[in-house]
Amino acid sequence: MTLETNQKNPGPRIIALILIFGLIAAMLGGCANNTAGEFGGLVNIITTTTMLYDLAVSIGGDCVSVTALMGPGIDPHLYQASAGDVIKMQDADVVLYNGLHLEGKMGDIFASLSKSGRDIICAEDGILTSAFLSDVLNPEIHDPHIWFDVSIWKDVAKHVAERLSDIDPENAAVYEANLKAHLAELDDLEQYIKGRAEEIPQNQRVLITAHDAFSYFGSAYGFEVMGLQGISTDAEAGTADVSNLAEFIADSQIKAIFIESSVSPRNIEALVAAVRARGFDVKIGGELYSDSLGDASSGHDTYVLTFKANIDTIVDALK
Repeated sequence: MTLETNQKNPGPRIIALILIFGLIAAMLGGCANNTAGEFGGLVNIITTTTMLYDLAVSIGGDCVSVTALMGPGIDPHLYQASAGDVIKMQDADVVLYNGLHLEGKMGDIFASLSKSGRDIICAEDGILTSAFLSDVLNPEIHDPHIWFDVSIWKDVAKHVAERLSDIDPENAAVYEANLKAHLAELDDLEQYIKGRAEEIPQNQRVLITAHDAFSYFGSAYGFEVMGLQGISTDAEAGTADVSNLAEFIADSQIKAIFIESSVSPRNIEALVAAVRARGFDVKIGGELYSDSLGDASSGHDTYVLTFKANIDTIVDALK
């Protein structure tokens, strides 16, 4: 009788234990490899840029631990890996980089890591070569700023999810679900960008910045794009570059030009002075994020928030 009564009415301790074990099971249900599997824990991912950091976090979710070598405001064109960076990449389970020579001073490191058997994911590999834009001055060089066309960035997201699923098949379903959710966010972002761009008359959609980082943006959303420097900040703008662009701005009466968060503003400031010397007053329309996302204090520390901040800054200055 006592046994039967206890089975029907378990005591408080038994109930508490059931709740605790149920909570633990729910917490562990998201990612199989948190407690077991090939990695014995979270998949350790090292990314180069902040854009790739955001993408790895969005796709990997609770299954991964992500570290970016380059923080907000860092120029990847000029970045040189430290000995500590190399050790981080050697110790990582996965290294995720952009490619297309964006990380121009790190190519040999990636090649060495690949030969050593490290799992490498290159964003460039997820894109059809027909989608690449070329440097105006050197058509054999592809523009690496692929994240500024959201449709291309969707392909990169799919590639990252596929490669993570290959590397960590136990959590393939999680990566696929996270990809689906992130693609929906990117769909909404794309509609937002297009809607805001429509506020500017077509003949006023001229975007002039410190370096030629926005060609994918221009091609996707109908802007003519010009930069003082080429696709890499490694090359300095000359006096003739400033003079020629100043002449164009004055003749076309461009309302505003833009500085970039990861590039020194001195060239743009010199350009403003050169335009004013020609009798036209152009303003600096604001700061754009080019080769880096914003930081936490800016409130623009994700890909979606950074891109929204950019299009808002551009439209508000040019319309």
